[in-house]
Amino acid sequence: MGMLKEFKDFAMKGNLVDIAVAFVMGGAFGKVVTSFTEGIVSPLIGLFGGADLSKNMFKLKDAITDATGKVTTEAIYLKWGDFVTAIINFIIIAFVMFMVIKAINNMKKKEVAAPEATPEDITLLREIRDALKK
Repeated sequence: MGMLKEFKDFAMKGNLVDIAVAFVMGGAFGKVVTSFTEGIVSPLIGLFGGADLSKNMFKLKDAITDATGKVTTEAIYLKWGDFVTAIINFIIIAFVMFMVIKAINNMKKKEVAAPEATPEDITLLREIRDALKK
């Protein structure tokens, strides 16, 4: 029973629950960014490049067929468009995460209150004390 209670205490700690929520939201956000990149960014880039960015590839090796025309070995492609799309996704997610962390840090700075000013009479008493020590 003790181990079950320890696990429950561990699982219900605030940080672990926060991480779980962030993980789920991060996965959903990743899907949104992927959809944005594939549905909007890639076609717009394709206007200038002539094709959807994610569809760009180099053929490294042709398909091999036998005498009957049946394909025995598939063609091999280097899908550089998918790679560039993944890099764009990463850059968007990294930028948004940077902005979120920056906003959180700014809010934390505002929470840290400046130390209260020492009242004038206390300051005067400290100066008198220090003068008497000399």
